[in-house]
Amino acid sequence: MVRKKVRIKNPTGMHLRPAGIFCKEAMKYDSAITFKFRSGTFNAKSVLGILGACVKCGDEIELICKGEDEKEALQALVQAIESGLGE
Repeated sequence: MVRKKVRIKNPTGMHLRPAGIFCKEAMKYDSAITFKFRSGTFNAKSVLGILGACVKCGDEIELICKGEDEKEALQALVQAIESGLGE
């Protein structure tokens, strides 16, 4: 299992479009991918789960990847977030 904290940079937070991009990237990997935000744990492969977390610009989430391609998944998701999730 690998994990990393990352700050959301896009100005509108994780609304539908960036949540979709994030989810699509997570679905490329076989690993179980979740993220912790505040007191909850959310499935990164579920757009509704991502939207339900209500992550805003400047919020910090902790990505958690567990599985055979966990390192690649974590690296790709961190890069997607740091690039602004398409915005």
